Amino acid sequence: MTLARPPFSVRTGHNEPFDYAPYDGVPRHLVGALQAWVAQHFSPGDDYAVEACLRLRMTPLPGLSPYDALVGADGMDLLDIVDLILGWEQPDDGEPIGLGGDFEGRLARILNAAGSAYRVNDAGNGLEERVVPIVRDAVSQTIDDASTATDKGSAADHLALSWQAAYGLRPDPVRAYSEAIKAVESAAHAVVEPNNSKATLGTMLRVLRDASHRFTTSLGTGSTMPVEVMMRALWEGQTSRHGGQGGTVPETLEAARAGVHAAATLVQWFTSGAVTRVL
Repeated sequence: MTLARPPFSVRTGHNEPFDYAPYDGVPRHLVGALQAWVAQHFSPGDDYAVEACLRLRMTPLPGLSPYDALVGADGMDLLDIVDLILGWEQPDDGEPIGLGGDFEGRLARILNAAGSAYRVNDAGNGLEERVVPIVRDAVSQTIDDASTATDKGSAADHLALSWQAAYGLRPDPVRAYSEAIKAVESAAHAVVEPNNSKATLGTMLRVLRDASHRFTTSLGTGSTMPVEVMMRALWEGQTSRHGGQGGTVPETLEAARAGVHAAATLVQWFTSGAVTRVL
């Protein structure tokens, strides 16, 4: 996010500095701009406004049309509408209907200027939580690299789904963590257990533990210990994998996001050749 210079009144000491940290939800100064953006995509009485309300399970208040309900929404409801518009499918004939995507980047600029905690995702088809650009770009590069590797299976797809579930507008921690593990399993399979079609992160950990001399890394002395430690932390951190008498405890959002970034690092290591088999 590009930080604007402080307002004149702040620079001259007449007003207190305001917080530049990302604003969660829809702060008051952003409401009008987002509502105006939404209004550009619908017309009073059109079928798309009706369909949008149906998709979002919105029931307009008495006296309000679907259009009025959409352009007058606030808070997370308003963000849901924005996210829906971004992901709206275009007709099969390709004829534009004024919905779907942020093709001119106007919404992205609005969110950036307002200091929103949300941004338009790289595909332009939805909102996601804003993270430090260098971190986001590193994960995106890992996904790109994995997608072109011939022996990494669906690692790129799983990592992309994990990221979306962790940082999308409606996060799903359990899905994010599960997809993170699948990404690592896909990336590591060809190196650690190429002949085991039923390999999992758990079986790979046993191989690394019992036959560590068969592998090397470009990290320090070549020990696989850093790889094993990170893989084990990811594997053992998935509390919802199995049921039990004590009850299943779903992963927290914080744990899921940590898992996504751990998975991204591991996928990068296996994709780049930082972890290799020597025997």
